[in-house]
Amino acid sequence: MEKKDFIIGVILGLLVTALGCFAYLEFFTSLGFATAFKQLKMSGNLGKVITLGALLNVFVVLLLFKKNKYTIAKVIILSL
Repeated sequence: MEKKDFIIGVILGLLVTALGCFAYLEFFTSLGFATAFKQLKMSGNLGKVITLGALLNVFVVLLLFKKNKYTIAKVIILSL
């Protein structure tokens, strides 16, 4: 496994998960991002939102498999 592919996979996995969490909190809650984040953290439900955000990684992995970038796709799965 190349070091470059490893770094790209980890960064891509974390960014896509963060983007998914932001999109969920912004569009599917009546509160803003910061308020919803604080409220979910206090109630102990933040892990569920992170899991929903990580679902976007499935599409990224499928796209990378289609482009024969198997190493990066494996690292994205490992970064979850």
